[in-house]
Amino acid sequence: MKELTKNYVKELRQNSTDAEKHLWYYLRAKRLKGYKFRRQHLVYPYVVDFVCLAKMLIVELDGGQHAEQCAYDEKRALFLQAHGYSILRFWNHEVLQETEVVLNEIFTSLKKKF
Repeated sequence: MKELTKNYVKELRQNSTDAEKHLWYYLRAKRLKGYKFRRQHLVYPYVVDFVCLAKMLIVELDGGQHAEQCAYDEKRALFLQAHGYSILRFWNHEVLQETEVVLNEIFTSLKKKF
């Protein structure tokens, strides 16, 4: 199962949405105030969009499909939170149209985490 998931992660990285590509530009290479992020990272058995492992902060981007999978998202969030992660969720259009607001919210959350 893990190998299958690793291949799935690789596929996700290669087929990123426009919003994921846009946000990744600002998060990669420690561009957000020196914080290191990973994208499409495996937190077994789930794949998260972006994660700062040092601060245990996950950033998830949601498109229209997420409105139909609320139960799955809730189960997934409970699992990740039980393992010490905090989760921020943004709609794709927020990332694309209000980038500075999104980045400020991410940075504020990073500062709050010891």
